[in-house]
Amino acid sequence: MAVFENSYRRYEGRLTPEWSRFLVLPRYALRDVFGSKFLTALFCLCFIYPLVAAIVIYLHHNANALALMKIDVREVLPINASFFQYFVEVQGWLAFVLAVLVGPVLVSRDLANNGLPLYLCRPFSRAEYVLGKMAVLVILLSLVTWVPGLVLFLLQAYLEGARWLVSNLWLAGAIFVGSMTWIVLLALLALAVSAWVRWRVVASGALLGLFFIPSAFGEAINGLFLTLLGHLISPAALIQNIWRGLFGTFTREVGRFNIEDAWGNKFAGVVLREPPLWAFWLVVALICLVCLLLLARKVRAYEVVK
Repeated sequence: MAVFENSYRRYEGRLTPEWSRFLVLPRYALRDVFGSKFLTALFCLCFIYPLVAAIVIYLHHNANALALMKIDVREVLPINASFFQYFVEVQGWLAFVLAVLVGPVLVSRDLANNGLPLYLCRPFSRAEYVLGKMAVLVILLSLVTWVPGLVLFLLQAYLEGARWLVSNLWLAGAIFVGSMTWIVLLALLALAVSAWVRWRVVASGALLGLFFIPSAFGEAINGLFLTLLGHLISPAALIQNIWRGLFGTFTREVGRFNIEDAWGNKFAGVVLREPPLWAFWLVVALICLVCLLLLARKVRAYEVVK
């Protein structure tokens, strides 16, 4: 706009509150996500299991429907901690698939097209940029994990009664904390990979490799040295044991094994024990810290090329 035309006027409209300015990033990013028919279809498929779980809960409390379908109440899946733990596990891995498809392009596009200076030259900090990009995955994955999980919990509480709600209120906390731990871990890993790998296919492969290669290496360590310490480097085992701890199904002693050496000597009573639960939480916290450091190193308004 030419200055000599004297047509420039200061913006006098309503300003967006500072605390919510980062939400502009997920608003447009989610529009792109749901602009893809494939991602939209995959997102809808993620609600099949919650629908099935809701039907199971309804049938569990509907004697007429059970009699009509000739189903014995004792054969119906019990609605307990294991029921909700299995729900969190299934939806958690569906969330992983969504993160692999959506996450790798969130930061890489801005870096590849030198878009970061356009963001950071405005009243928009690096922390708000990362928080906004992270909110894309947090919102998307929450809709398929803890949100339907809490809906199922409330449905069960409504059908079972207030006494069940009071005695099992801790299950709601386990659903939320377990899902959010997994979501935060996925979001930070996806953003870190997206910031350092600018090609979408390679970034998706790298994110898959970060989960499956350490898991295979950890299982190899467990098999060679007859230990379970390899689970500390396996993302799948990390989150699995955290979920078990939250739902009260975590046990350190896995089993006893009989071993025979090359000379035929037999050793009985070898016990494999899981690392303590706090160790899994510590490793997850360290992974998140490393991802934040990688993002702080890469998310800048300019880049020096030597």
